[in-house]
Amino acid sequence: MRRIVLCLFLMLGLAAPVMAASCGKTGAGFDAWKASYAAEARAQGVGPRGLAALADTSYATATIKADRNMHSFKLGLDAFMEKRGAATIVSQGRKKKAANAALFKKIEKKYGVPAGPLIAIWGMETAFGTYMGHQNTISAVATLAYDCRRPDYFREQLIAALTLVDKGVLSSSSTGAMHGEVGQTQFLPKNVLLYGSSLNGGGIDLNEKSDALASTANYLRGHGWRPGLGYRPGEPNYAALQEWNAASVYQQALAIMGNEIDGN
Repeated sequence: MRRIVLCLFLMLGLAAPVMAASCGKTGAGFDAWKASYAAEARAQGVGPRGLAALADTSYATATIKADRNMHSFKLGLDAFMEKRGAATIVSQGRKKKAANAALFKKIEKKYGVPAGPLIAIWGMETAFGTYMGHQNTISAVATLAYDCRRPDYFREQLIAALTLVDKGVLSSSSTGAMHGEVGQTQFLPKNVLLYGSSLNGGGIDLNEKSDALASTANYLRGHGWRPGLGYRPGEPNYAALQEWNAASVYQQALAIMGNEIDGN
């Protein structure tokens, strides 16, 4: 009996570190977690470059702080639009549309998405590419994959990010927004894999506006966008805008600004 109890104790003792490493609420266990998670990443097809990038990550305290303090989506529509500078986005967006008319014509011809919603997203996400963030992308995604709040969601994103490192689209030094979004319209890694596009047929560079806007149009098309139809609430293409961001005020703001930019 003593031998059986001892065996059970040892089994539980050996299992405990694995269970503890499943997620964490502080950075204390991050290094141990990423070392153990490397085996899972390898099993999902991540190669040497991606695994090296994972090993090179550090716990992103700023990402965790940002994740715990997202308050603007709790505002009403008018307050949200004022806070996010909707009037300025529309004003500048009309100028961007005119200055890049050939680009937007090419995108609409290929993907069926007009300039307005793309410019609204571009303005909302990065102020037209002027601020794309300075957080290390792989560290941000790895931290959220380790964190106990939404580990399953961000572990998918982490595998995608490491795959993009293997493909040369990202690197261990890539930077972006606090949750791992990259480029001028802030794509999460999994969406880069699924919808990343290059108008010029070369490698994908979402820090370059044509690729970022083409990828955004491809994303909307992939979520049911139908050419020539409206995108206000209740219209057919509003559902595609809803897929861009889960917050209702964000969705409504995009529809309003996009239509104003398009002159509708």
